[in-house]
Amino acid sequence: MKLLHRQIFKELLKLFGLTVSCLLGLILIGRMLQLRSLFLSQNIGFFNILQLFFFLTPFFLLLITPISTMLSVFLTFLRMSTDNELTALKANGVSLYRMLPAPIIFCTLCTLFTFFISTWGLAWGMDMFKTKLYQFARSHSRFALQPGVFNKEFPGITFYAHQVNNETGEMKFVFVRDQSIRGTSVVVVAPEARIVSSPKTAEVRILFNKGKIFRQNGEELNVLSFGNYSVKLDLGKLLGGFNFTEQKAKDMTFVRLSEIRRDPSLAPQQTPQYLRKVDTEYFKRLTLPLGCIILGMFAIPIAYVFRGLKQQYGLLLSMGLFLVYYSMFSIGVSMGEAGAIKPVFGLWAPNALYILVAVFGIKFANEERTLPLLQWISHLRNLRRAEA
Repeated sequence: MKLLHRQIFKELLKLFGLTVSCLLGLILIGRMLQLRSLFLSQNIGFFNILQLFFFLTPFFLLLITPISTMLSVFLTFLRMSTDNELTALKANGVSLYRMLPAPIIFCTLCTLFTFFISTWGLAWGMDMFKTKLYQFARSHSRFALQPGVFNKEFPGITFYAHQVNNETGEMKFVFVRDQSIRGTSVVVVAPEARIVSSPKTAEVRILFNKGKIFRQNGEELNVLSFGNYSVKLDLGKLLGGFNFTEQKAKDMTFVRLSEIRRDPSLAPQQTPQYLRKVDTEYFKRLTLPLGCIILGMFAIPIAYVFRGLKQQYGLLLSMGLFLVYYSMFSIGVSMGEAGAIKPVFGLWAPNALYILVAVFGIKFANEERTLPLLQWISHLRNLRRAEA
């Protein structure tokens, strides 16, 4: 039995690694194509792009680990059934229950891995993604100022400096024209200025020293001399409207979500909609990891029912069954955030249904019986053939 469990576990690991790699690669390629205009316009290098996608990996793994677990278990037992290995094992007195330790341990490890991602890895990845994106936009994008060149990357703002030291941020003979306010044009001229960055808020401030402000409103022109003056530039606008400061529920740690649920006054926004999103995200972080072991156990009786099915068709079948699960899960998330249903019910419903099918399915599979639903479908098919 130890040899059997070891071989099943090895096959599960191989299929899991292959499935995760393929799904993750497809998702990353899709995201790269989606954000290609941003990367090309900001001159961000390929290695930097890989770093950004690495920090997004925990977010994707939270979604693809449950389906990878299900596919691994399903394809393993489908192959064993197709090759008559299950029949040979049963003929030697090995019941289905005695084969369960390997998939149970495998699904438990996948569940613990997904719990680690949902409680810590997801928030860490999103924080690092924002930090790196800010650093790349600040140092590698076209905002890395060139002396004697007019910079128009920010909407409504034209920036020029005769001399620039990008290491210290000091500039000489600086000119800024701000047309972001409709009907008003503001020109700031100063002999020297420097750039001050704020990574937390993703802001860049240009501090002018001993210059003049020319403000034109219609035919009226005002001139003001100053000692110190600052202009704020939002890097989020440079990156196509990316919001660095917004604290979304999906970016928080599980501990932070728990604290806000206990004390809503800690939430960045006190609106009922935001609190519903926090509540929904909290149960999402719980139900998705548990979906690994639930879907893994669900896949075993399904592989028994569709024995003899070719693996390519089995792959499509398991993807379809996961699509049903994820559709129910997505509906629960949407209804929970909209307040139509409590998140605890909407997000636990798919797991409860699949647990029920898994428990009865394993029992029927061990007894070499088919589920009543399949018997009814077969009976209806025979009736139609008889009528024809």
